Amino acid sequence: MKLFNSLLLASAMMASSAMAQDDDVLKPVVDEAAKINESAAKSQEKINNITDQIDSKLQQFKTLNKEIEGLEVYNAQLKKQIANQNQEMEDLNASIDEVSVIERQITPLMIRMIDGLEQFVALDVPFLAEERAKRITDLKKLMERADVAASEKFRRVMEAYQVEMEYGRTMEAYNGIHEINGQERDVEFLRLGRTALIYQTRDASKQGVWNKQTRQWEELDSSYRTQVTKGLRMAKKQLAPDLLMMPVAITD
Repeated sequence: MKLFNSLLLASAMMASSAMAQDDDVLKPVVDEAAKINESAAKSQEKINNITDQIDSKLQQFKTLNKEIEGLEVYNAQLKKQIANQNQEMEDLNASIDEVSVIERQITPLMIRMIDGLEQFVALDVPFLAEERAKRITDLKKLMERADVAASEKFRRVMEAYQVEMEYGRTMEAYNGIHEINGQERDVEFLRLGRTALIYQTRDASKQGVWNKQTRQWEELDSSYRTQVTKGLRMAKKQLAPDLLMMPVAITD
C-alpha cells in the first residue's frame, strides 16, 4: 500500500512537472495569440474607420454630383436668359435707332402742322381770336424745348387740332369787346359752329354778323334781335335747343 501511494505521488509529481513544462511552452503562444487578436481588433477598427470615411466621402461625392447637375441646369437656363436679353438689347437698340429717325422726321412734320393751323385760324371765322392765337404761340414755344419728348409735343399738336375740330360741331356764347362805329362796346358773341358768328350789344340795341366772303362785320337788322337773344340763351343752356333763323353767308 505504501508502495502504491508512493507511485501515485511520483506520478502526480511527474504530471505536475509536465504541466509546468506545458505552461511554459503555451504561455508564449497564448500571449502571441492575444497580441495577434489585439492587433486584429485594431486593424478592424482602422478598417471600420476607413470604411466610414469612404461612406462619408461617397455621400459627399453624390451630394456634390447633385449640386453640379443642378448648377449645370441653372447655368443652361442662365445662358438662355442671357441670349434672350442680348436679343432684347439688339431689338431695343434697333428701336432706339428707329425712334431717332422717326423723331427727326416728325419734328418737321409738327412744325408744318403748327404753321398750317396758324394759317387756318387766320383765315377762319374770327372767334376766340386771343385764345386760339395763344394756343398756337404756346405750341411754337413747346417745339423749342429740349426737355419735352417728341411724343408729348405731337400729343399737344394733335390736341390743338382736336379743339379746332370741336369748334365746328358746337355752339358757344362768350363776352368780348367789339368796335362798333369807331367805339369799343361790350358785347356778347354767339358762335354757331363755323357757320355763323354774331354779336349783340348788352342792351340788345345792335347786332352784327361776320361775312365770310367779304371778311367784314356787317350790321344786322333789328328783326334778328329776338333770334340772336334766343340763340345766346340756348348757347348758355338757359333754353332747350330749338330752330333758329339766322343769316348765313352763301359760299361757292
